[in-house]
Parts: sequence; structure tokens; C-alpha cells
Amino acid sequence: MSSGGAAADSVLRLQDVTKVYGDVRALGGVSVDVAAGELVAVVGPSGSGKSTMLNIVGTLDRPTSGTVTIAGNDVGTMSDDALSLLRADHVGFVFQHFHLQSGATAAENVADGLLYAGTRRAERQARAVGALERVGLGRRVDHRPNQLSGGEKQRVAIARAIVGEPTILLADEPTGALDTASGTAILELLRELNAGGTTVLVITHDLDLAASLPRQIRMRDGLVQSDSSSDAAELAAAIHGGPGGVA
Repeated sequence: MSSGGAAADSVLRLQDVTKVYGDVRALGGVSVDVAAGELVAVVGPSGSGKSTMLNIVGTLDRPTSGTVTIAGNDVGTMSDDALSLLRADHVGFVFQHFHLQSGATAAENVADGLLYAGTRRAERQARAVGALERVGLGRRVDHRPNQLSGGEKQRVAIARAIVGEPTILLADEPTGALDTASGTAILELLRELNAGGTTVLVITHDLDLAASLPRQIRMRDGLVQSDSSSDAAELAAAIHGGPGGVA
């Protein structure tokens, strides 16, 4: 299959990865390299295998065969406990639906992202406030979800995902529940985080959104159909065209 990124500085590598559920072959031998600092779209229709790939990259599921390496760690050799620690140290998740605790403040929701890292409560709080400031919500730290807009809720979810300074940020349809203006702002935030050094994978079915990111891995029927990069002119045109929110 296609692969991109430089092998020497890969933070994520899939080699001939398959995933079979009963009679269904969700992934049919996927090989992908993602280098440190990349911003990548994994794009495809429903049933293309992109969600299965997300679960495997996020160590929420194990492949049937093949090798997955994250930050130099071969996932296949690790126990479930070791895998949980790897996930806590290296992977941040952002989902279409925000999964915030309704009775908790923004800072408390973000601090929860450090629960499994063994971080002291005072440090969790301080780092949560710092993460909220990083996503532009420094004045919303004490607000609860019902006091926040949809875009602000997604920013809280992103702050929770980055508070542990993960190696890889996985964003699954991050604009899917947002209006166009909020979706555009969230994409810009992801670009800013990437510019700051975070490796970001955006999983989406939206072709316009994917075209606005520097690299696009297109999936279909459990395979990588293409793996390409946009030049500066193409990127500028796609970004200024405004992908906005996805349906």
C-alpha cells in the first residue's frame, strides 16, 4: 500500500495491518508512515476502514495481523496495561461528540485527561488552565458545558486531548457536530496546534476538509487508495475556499 512520511522520524507506522471481524475484512493490509509534525487527513466514505484504522492507531483495538509502531513502541509486543500507559502518554483523542461531564467546569473536564497519568490534583488543575488558554478559552475555565457554545465545547475537548502533551492527536470528525463558522475555527485551531509541533491525524468523510490539509490518505474497502500531499497553492485555495463544518 501507499506510505508517506520519512521512516527515520516516524511517530506512527502501520505495516501490512489487517483487521478481520468474523467474515468482514475491515482492513486489508494497510501500510502508512506518519512523520513527527505532520498534519494528515484520513478520508473515506462509511465502510472504508478509516474508523477501524483510528481504533488501531489509538490502541483501542489490536490488528489481526501486521505491525503497529507508535513513538518507537511495537504495540503487538505490549500487555494491555502497558498499552494503556502508552495511550495515556502518546495519544490524544478528539471526537465528533464532545463527551464532557455536564456537571463539571471546563477546567475539571480538561483535568480529567490527566487522571491516568498519576498527576497530582494541583498540577492537573494548573495544566488544565494552561491547555484551555492554549485553545483560546482562558476566560471560560469555570464555565460548565451548558454555558458554552458548540465550538467552545469542542475546544474544551481539544484542550483535554492535548493537556497531556501527546505525541499524536487523533481527531475523529472534529467539525461534524458544528456549524460552518465553528467548524472552520476548529480546523484553524488544529492547524495552529500542528504548527506548534503536534502531529495531527484528522479522520473524516469530508473531501473538502481533507483537501485543506497538507496530506490526504484516502481509504476505500479497507485499503489505502491513495496517499498524496498538496502543494502550497492547492492548500491555499482549499483553505480559503472554507471547508467549514461537515454534514
